[in-house]
Amino acid sequence: MKLSARIAARTVAPIAALALVGLTATACAPGTSGTGATKDEKSGTLRVWLFQEVNNTPKEQVVDAAVAAFSKEHKDAKVEIEYIPVETRAQRVKAAFNDPKSAPDLIEYGNTDTAGYVKDGGLADITTEFNAWDEAEDTDPTARQSVTVDGKVYGAPLFVGVRALYYRTDVFKELGIAVPKSQAELISTAKKIHKAKPELYGLAVGGAYTYGAMPFLWANGGELAEESDGTYKAAVNSPAARKGIEAYTSLFGDDNCPAAKCASMGGNATVTAFASGKAAMAIGGDFSHSAVEEGSVKGKYAVVPLPGVTAGSIAPAFAGGNNIGVLKSTAHRTLAVDLMKSFTGKETQAKLFDAMGFLPTYKDVLADAAKKEPFVEPFVQTLGAGAKFVPASPGWAQIDASLVLPTMFQEIVSGRKDVATASDEAARKMDAAFTAAG
Repeated sequence: MKLSARIAARTVAPIAALALVGLTATACAPGTSGTGATKDEKSGTLRVWLFQEVNNTPKEQVVDAAVAAFSKEHKDAKVEIEYIPVETRAQRVKAAFNDPKSAPDLIEYGNTDTAGYVKDGGLADITTEFNAWDEAEDTDPTARQSVTVDGKVYGAPLFVGVRALYYRTDVFKELGIAVPKSQAELISTAKKIHKAKPELYGLAVGGAYTYGAMPFLWANGGELAEESDGTYKAAVNSPAARKGIEAYTSLFGDDNCPAAKCASMGGNATVTAFASGKAAMAIGGDFSHSAVEEGSVKGKYAVVPLPGVTAGSIAPAFAGGNNIGVLKSTAHRTLAVDLMKSFTGKETQAKLFDAMGFLPTYKDVLADAAKKEPFVEPFVQTLGAGAKFVPASPGWAQIDASLVLPTMFQEIVSGRKDVATASDEAARKMDAAFTAAG
């Protein structure tokens, strides 16, 4: 499998939060459907839409096992699985929300889509069933947040993904450099490496890599937005957020990652640069591990949590991932919820990790995964330190679609605007999107 294909598989479908998925699925979502179910049949056929992976066979095997377990308990129910391309799912979801007759009973969806799908009236409120489910007690709090809107639960987390710091052990050893333990050390180390080895980016960064930039903003005490009584107001222009923006954008330049080359780079490009031996460090996800293993740096790298501002601290990471939701229009609500539990339960998530490398959303299953595969440990530590999520507003999809944050970073690193001006403009755009979303 080609390197770029594997990276795409781990950053689009599983994480679903990089701009491509967030904007594609929800920006094209429908208005309000108002199509609620009026019956709850205890037999019949359940239709399910899941995302198709680049290498889908391992996922199919895990899903088939989950269906078999469900079928043992529900003899009168049948399950039809359809794997849909991520790239075209926006149109499919839109049609499903507006036409219950063509709609499936359950869908897999990116976790940044939750608020938009709830506003569109597509997902069923399953708060009661989720809270009564024993396994749900062990769900990671951030993962639970990804299915929660205004205190109500609209699905179950399927897997989670976070990012950490990949670094070249051979380069660090050659230059006698220690692994950075603070954000300031990370920045100075990146520039020190590039000075010693001009052919390498010290730390590969991207002006379009929103989720690689966010840890800098959060580590400095900033927020994307503040919520009050269900209403969001942008906070990217606060003093704390600006400090984080300044830290991230200081990595663009001839002393680390030239703006002419790096301003347009996204997450895939930065990981590709590292995997192909063109960067000494990169911010990559657990989902990037397979791609890096297939690159020229195999056997010459390690991963640690991305350091925070204080030495020894961990910068908050964005918690991406996918969920399984029951559609509001289903005529098989009880069966659909039970099937959702089979798809997202501990046994299935453990199998998904073994088959696909997807991180479980249960704390105990995640700990077991870390024991089984040492490379997972830095990502588990990152989750444990407190990962963050995007604002639970349907307006976030528009913010992603409009490339508000990448535009802000690119204007700063290109020198067209200073941090204050660019962040103020980004905040105005975000507030307009939040207001329009209601």
